[in-house]
Amino acid sequence: MSDDTKTASVTRSKATGSMVGQEQVKIQQLFKLMVDNGGSDLHITSGTSPAMRVSGEIVRVKVGALSNQASKELIYQVLTEEQKNEFEKNLELDFSFGIKNLARFRANVFYSKGGVAAVFRLIPSIVPDFKSLNLPNVLLDMTDVSNGLMVVTGPTGSGKSTTLASLIDRLNEIEAGHIMTLEDPVEFVHPHKTCLVNQREIGRDSHTFTNALKSLLRQDPDIVLVGEMRDAETIEAALTIAETGHLVFGTLHTNSAVQTINRMINVFPAHQQDQVRTLLSFVLQGVVSQQLLPKSFESGRVLAMEILRPTAAIRNLIREDKIHQIYSQMQVGQDKSGMVTMNQSIKKHVDRGLIDTETALSYSTNVEELAPQLGVKS
Repeated sequence: MSDDTKTASVTRSKATGSMVGQEQVKIQQLFKLMVDNGGSDLHITSGTSPAMRVSGEIVRVKVGALSNQASKELIYQVLTEEQKNEFEKNLELDFSFGIKNLARFRANVFYSKGGVAAVFRLIPSIVPDFKSLNLPNVLLDMTDVSNGLMVVTGPTGSGKSTTLASLIDRLNEIEAGHIMTLEDPVEFVHPHKTCLVNQREIGRDSHTFTNALKSLLRQDPDIVLVGEMRDAETIEAALTIAETGHLVFGTLHTNSAVQTINRMINVFPAHQQDQVRTLLSFVLQGVVSQQLLPKSFESGRVLAMEILRPTAAIRNLIREDKIHQIYSQMQVGQDKSGMVTMNQSIKKHVDRGLIDTETALSYSTNVEELAPQLGVKS
C-alpha cells in the first residue's frame, strides 16, 4: 500500500499538507486511489486538496491545496475539446466515461467561485449481481411482471442506480426481449445477454429526454429504464409507457414511498391530478426507498430499504386521494406482501448491532414512531 493510500484511508475532514507537488498530480492517479480505497466519489475544487467519499465520509488526499489553474488543468485531463467548449458555454457539464482495466465514472463539472470544480462518481465496470447485493427477494417478485411501473427512490448516493442495474441485469438474463434505457448520462453498461440492450445517453444519442421519449415506443421496447423522472413530462411518459404494456423503471429523489406517490401526483396541475391518480393506481408495481447508513462500530455502510407493494386496498387509496393512509396499510400483512417500512428496516440494523441509536434516529423519516421502539424518550 502506498503512502498516498494509507493517508487517504485514515484522514478525515481536513487536509494533511503537501505530499507531492500539485503540478505532478494526474487525475488517473486519483481515480486509482479512489478505487483502491473503496471510495464512491472524487471531489476536485480549488482552494483545497482533492477529496474522496469513503464509507459516506469525506477523506482528503495528501497533496497540496489546488489553485484555480491546477484544478482546471486536472479536470480538463479527461475532457475532449468538444466537452470543454460545451462546458465553457453552459457553465456545467454531465458526462460519463470509462478507464480500461479500472472502472467507469459519471462526472459533473461546474464552476465554483469562478474556478472549475468537479465530482466523479465511481461506477463499477461489472454490473452488480442481485444476490451479491443481498437485496430482498420480494424485489424479484415485484419485477416478475410483463408491465407496470417500478420506482426506486432515495437521496443522491443511496445506491439507486446499483439496485436498478442489478434488477435490469437479472431481467437481461432471464427474459428474451428488448431493453431500452434513457440516461443522463449512461452509468452501468449492460451487455447483450438473452435480451437486446440499447442504452441512449441524453446529449449524445438524443438531444433531449423529450425527443427520446417521443420515439421510444417506435423502437419496440419490452423493458424501459427512464432514469430520473424529473418533471411532469417524464413522469407522464413513464406512466403512459407502463400503461401500454411495458415494464418501466424510474428514479426520484424522494425519501419514502408515500412521499414518492405524492410527488408523482402533485407535479401535475390540479385539473390533471384525478386522471394521474387513476392511472398510477393501475400501473404502479412498487416503490423502493433506500438509504445507505454508516456503520457505527466499523467502516462501511448498510442498506436500509422501505418497500411498498401495492395491494388492492393501497390502489384504492391512491384512486380516492387518501395517500396519507397508505403508510398504515404498508404495515398490514407484511409476511405475505414483503412490504417493510423504513423504520422497521432501520430498527433491524440496530437490533443486529450494525448501527447505534443516534444514527438510527438521524436517518429515520419518522422519528416520533422510531424513538419509543428504540427505548428513547421523546
